[in-house]
Amino acid sequence: MNNSYGEIFRITTFGESHGPALGVVIDGMVPGIPLSEEVVQRELDRRRPGQSQLASRRNEADRVEFLSGVFEGKSTGTPLAMLIRNTDMRSRDYGNLAEVFRPGHADYGYFAKYGIRDCRGGGRSSGRETAARVAAGAVAKCILARYGVRILAHTLALGGVRAERFVPEEIERNAVRTADPDAVRPMVDAILAAQAARDSVGGLVECRVSGVPAGWGEPVFDKLDAELARAMLSLGGVKGIEFGDGFAVAERRGSENNDALSPDGPVTNHAGGIVGGISNGAEIVFRMPVKPTPSIALRQQTVDVANRATEVEIHGRHDPCLCPRLVPVVEAMTALVLADMCLRHRALRNF
Repeated sequence: MNNSYGEIFRITTFGESHGPALGVVIDGMVPGIPLSEEVVQRELDRRRPGQSQLASRRNEADRVEFLSGVFEGKSTGTPLAMLIRNTDMRSRDYGNLAEVFRPGHADYGYFAKYGIRDCRGGGRSSGRETAARVAAGAVAKCILARYGVRILAHTLALGGVRAERFVPEEIERNAVRTADPDAVRPMVDAILAAQAARDSVGGLVECRVSGVPAGWGEPVFDKLDAELARAMLSLGGVKGIEFGDGFAVAERRGSENNDALSPDGPVTNHAGGIVGGISNGAEIVFRMPVKPTPSIALRQQTVDVANRATEVEIHGRHDPCLCPRLVPVVEAMTALVLADMCLRHRALRNF
């Protein structure tokens, strides 16, 4: 099991959904970066459960604790360790799942691979693991801020409702984290309708990144878009990714799709800010389909650990839609990729 990511800016996460704590160790941290628990906490507060009736009711404060790597408000360059304690586990909610596999979850795959699994909330495969990633991403954002990089993700579509406007300041004002104020109510209604039916809904999350200079990316195998895709597809629930105009380019001619260049940079941005695996100075744009939350209260067909057919109902506290709380996680993973690419580029050009 690979629990580490990155080349120069490298993170290792640990912990399970119902264990004592989650955490992350960052190796390769740039020294002298102003850093505080409050800065990290702001990002964790965006991801934590219990924010509204549209999210899991699990009541976790997700308070971050610095264990090493920070002295007098600045990073030291030594391993930076952060801890997030679990305080509101209800393992009894998973008592009926000890012998059966939940449809749409990683249960069956984990059992097939390891011969053992943690049935309490999915253990390591739980979305709760992303708290550690968000903490690390908050630190990565502090590095990127020195370069003027801004990362902004939002819910583009949800439950069949698609945002038509992009008003950045609207994102953190509503529970679904959409940038379209006119889409908020229909999206909320779609989630509430699914909840009433003991079901869930999926959607689309889009990420826009400004301020990345031309030249970041490591061809041939570590292309910037390839690394972003790897990072996004490492998130539970994300089922694909497209950059720029994405799959629409399959129906075009080159004369329609090429981004012309001017002394000021690309004239258009069909490519989504990355060409040849390297940033071209334009806004980086990508979006991902997110599956409906698999934990639903409807009766579903499954098998038990003896491979006997059975049925299961999933109870407990779960998000009826993953998108709103996935938004800060997408930003965090984007920041981790870009911080690593930034340091790799700096090492190359400053030789």
